[in-house]
Amino acid sequence: MYKEFYGLKELPFALTPDPRFIYFTPSHTEAMANLHYGIESGKGLIVVTGEVGTGKTTILRWIMHRLDPTVLVGYIFNPRMTVEEFYQYISSPKLLDVPQWENKSELLLALGKTLESRHARGLRTVLIIDEAHGLSRSVLEEIRLLSNFESDAAKQLQIVLTGQPELREVLNDPDLRQLKQRVALRCSIKALPNIEETEKYIKARLLVAGAERTDIFSPGAIDYVFRCSEGIPRQINNLCDNALLTGYAAGEHVISRAIISEVAETFDMLPSAERGRQMGEEREAPARIFTAAGRAELWAAGADRHAPAPSAPAAASSSLDTVSIDAEESLPGDRDEAIDDEEAVEPPAPNSSDIGTAFRQWDHVGEM
Repeated sequence: MYKEFYGLKELPFALTPDPRFIYFTPSHTEAMANLHYGIESGKGLIVVTGEVGTGKTTILRWIMHRLDPTVLVGYIFNPRMTVEEFYQYISSPKLLDVPQWENKSELLLALGKTLESRHARGLRTVLIIDEAHGLSRSVLEEIRLLSNFESDAAKQLQIVLTGQPELREVLNDPDLRQLKQRVALRCSIKALPNIEETEKYIKARLLVAGAERTDIFSPGAIDYVFRCSEGIPRQINNLCDNALLTGYAAGEHVISRAIISEVAETFDMLPSAERGRQMGEEREAPARIFTAAGRAELWAAGADRHAPAPSAPAAASSSLDTVSIDAEESLPGDRDEAIDDEEAVEPPAPNSSDIGTAFRQWDHVGEM
């Protein structure tokens, strides 16, 4: 809808894991290196974790599209299955293509022959399981047993497990310690770390989408996208896609911070400090930490900054004498009235230099 308006050839912020739009952060590059090294070297079990929306599936798609045609890949994206369903799935023609089998033993024999034959010819066989944090304990135990297919020098089946950070907790289960010990490589994909990386990410996707210009989002908008999304790519895509739609409807050729704020409000993605406030609603005044008398004394101390400074002993003596006289002359019955009068009329708020002068004078008196 908005492609022509912003000079785009395709949608730049779709939520599908299109590997053409991959953006290589340092953690993404590390994950790629681990996967490449693990598969090429026959390392066996590789674990990749990352928060929701950080691009794990996109990385897997990117890797699978670039593997040599001789690499046999089985990809599982739905881990909610029983042991029997798991074996039926990986032995299907679309995955590891194991011939017909009647029971588990027949399957393992046929799978072993296939893996041994391919390994002898220098070919790699890879099983990739996405959303692995959702695997049952029984299926994880079967995966451990599949890793037993090996020669004297290398694993015949490379297994890649990717999932959310909960996968680490699953592997730390004492009942799965044998599986954990077989993990040869492990890495973590992180969110974009700062505003600069967020800006590069947005501009990179715009360029892939054929954008004629990359300043569609104002600096203030990019800053707020990072704050609302916490640097998570999927959140960034959602905000930017809907911001372009909102900007198109409003006839705005540049996406402003206000548009991002409107979209973030709609999707409940405002920064935590701003949640619960309506659009345009002012923040409440900060709570007072000094009494009226304390504020008056602080501001009065800074008001004399341009006057000749008295000697330190004299200033300290004068300040202490004043406090003593005020305390003696104030009767208990008059104190509440005095405080009420002070709260009724407050001196104007000082600037930062006033407060700094006041605290320096207080510190000087304290040193004496």
